[in-house]
Amino acid sequence: MPAQMDKFDGVLLSIAQECDGGVQEMLDVIFSFLARKTDFYTGGGEDAAEKLVIEKYKKHGKTAWDEAAAKKAKNLAEDKKRRERREKEERELKEQQQQSSQIMEVTDEEAKRIEAEEKAKKSPSPVEAEKVVEASNEEKNKDEDEEDEADKGKMKPNDGNGADLDKYSWTQTLQEIELRIPLGGAYKSKDLNVSIEKKHIKIGIKGKEPIIDGDLPKEVKLEESTWTLQDKKIMMVQLEKVNQMEWWSKLVTTDPEINTKKVQPENSKLSDLDGETRGMVEKMMYDQRQKRKLKRRLLLWRRRERRRKRRTTMRTRQTRAR
Repeated sequence: MPAQMDKFDGVLLSIAQECDGGVQEMLDVIFSFLARKTDFYTGGGEDAAEKLVIEKYKKHGKTAWDEAAAKKAKNLAEDKKRRERREKEERELKEQQQQSSQIMEVTDEEAKRIEAEEKAKKSPSPVEAEKVVEASNEEKNKDEDEEDEADKGKMKPNDGNGADLDKYSWTQTLQEIELRIPLGGAYKSKDLNVSIEKKHIKIGIKGKEPIIDGDLPKEVKLEESTWTLQDKKIMMVQLEKVNQMEWWSKLVTTDPEINTKKVQPENSKLSDLDGETRGMVEKMMYDQRQKRKLKRRLLLWRRRERRRKRRTTMRTRQTRAR
């Protein structure tokens, strides 16, 4: 039965898009059709139509609530397992630290020697002080260090991990793209040209140049992609990604790119995923952070090597001059 129902989704979505009044208007359209074109109200006797509507409402309402409850229970179970595993790792780490920090008795002479060594450590030599200053300067410039040559010039993502452009703005999660287009006036659905394909999007007002007309960088699911009008002045477009494991760097191929390494996914969005997908996403995020740390360390090491070579060269020149 669900497979048979799915085949009507495209028709129903097109009806929903034409209904500016939302679900209320859509239901009004459907019941009006049943009253005008069928014997839905009169063919089954008094109150039969009402009983049928209530029966179907309860049936599909129960299914929706059961699926929501099952998904919530599954996510809670995954969160519990993850939390228990993290707590176990923290306990093991704490036990290791306690075992490694054993208290030892020392003589007065040894205590004085240890105290002197600690003071020496707290008072760095001029060379060590120079290293501390260098490290501080390097820390201040770490944002520049993290950027690859290929990432220079890319836009920083907006708060929704997308971009704010002149004619429109867009945001994204791992699952979907949300596009917001101010129309510059009040319009109805019939006044607009909207074409959404797997790898192309074209949106505009009839009789005018398209606001957007370009190829998408990745494919989208047509059956899950929709658009609506807000107050007849703003078009909202939802595009569901085919590949839900990557961030888009642009909406269409002619747009300026954003730096996807600076995307900040929200935990609330991750909690909407099932356990397996969320685990894969978290692993990808962890791997990305580790790569950034490794890259930063490599850059710092290269800088230190360059400074060391310059100092060595200067000392050699000074020695020769003498």
